[in-house]
Amino acid sequence: MRVVFMGTPEFSVPTLTEIVSSGHEVVAVYTRAPKPAGRGQAERKSPVHEAAEGFGIPVFTPKSLKGLDEQGVFALHDADVAIVVAYGLLLPKAILEAPRMGCLNLHGSLLPRWRGAAPIQRAVMAGDAQTGIMVMQMDEGLDTGAVALGEVIAIGPDMTAGELHDQMMRVGADLMGRALAALERGSLDFKPQPEDGVTYAKKIEKAESRIDWSWPADEVHNHIRGLSPFPGAWFEVELGGKPVRVKVLRSSLAEGSGAPGTVLGDLTIACGNGAVRLVQVQREGKSAMDTATFLRGIGTMPGIVQ
Repeated sequence: MRVVFMGTPEFSVPTLTEIVSSGHEVVAVYTRAPKPAGRGQAERKSPVHEAAEGFGIPVFTPKSLKGLDEQGVFALHDADVAIVVAYGLLLPKAILEAPRMGCLNLHGSLLPRWRGAAPIQRAVMAGDAQTGIMVMQMDEGLDTGAVALGEVIAIGPDMTAGELHDQMMRVGADLMGRALAALERGSLDFKPQPEDGVTYAKKIEKAESRIDWSWPADEVHNHIRGLSPFPGAWFEVELGGKPVRVKVLRSSLAEGSGAPGTVLGDLTIACGNGAVRLVQVQREGKSAMDTATFLRGIGTMPGIVQ
């Protein structure tokens, strides 16, 4: 089939690779425009952009798809289907209706739970025991389209959002490959999403990254792993007479109690109810390290963190 692929981050690359390796003709790739990055602020292409160039596929980086000119260019691709995986731009009706078989989206949740921008992080932060990934027919709503194939993925009690992300992108690539094969055979069936159980995964805001030690330990633990590795949940501790920000990349539930923020030993921190042991941390300006290395580097740990 003639396919237009639309995606931007690393999460999208395995699906593009799967589509190409399955023998479909990817006639165009749409991705976000290069952005300044690094100390030199040189423009950096997205992971999908680089992968597409490696495959020799024409790449398009419009800032918007709302204009008639861009919509006209898109229609000229004469696509059977568009595959959308974390693209980052809204698709207006003219784009959704241009491919003969519509636009399929790979969404990282068990719809209708966690519609929206951050389904992977929100599922972990909420303490969900499972989530999944689904192939959805896109419409003009926010992740409201009919769904076809899906895979359930268990969320372990200490699994981070980063680990779930990596598992999901592998499972999702295979799932979309199977969906395209079924679509080509005319056997891909779609069902409307249930009306019950709708939740929204709002974008992660910087302000919510700070750890609140007054929360129960399980909520603190879920908060930490849901924001790991990015943007990273953090706290402040006074070192050398000044506050230092420390990200927590991995934690576990622990025994102990005390006033919220009290250091109980071995970087076990008291919460509003119970305690959390910090397993991997990252001091600002430093690399990630285990807690033993962190403690050796700072000497004496203060008795409370903020």
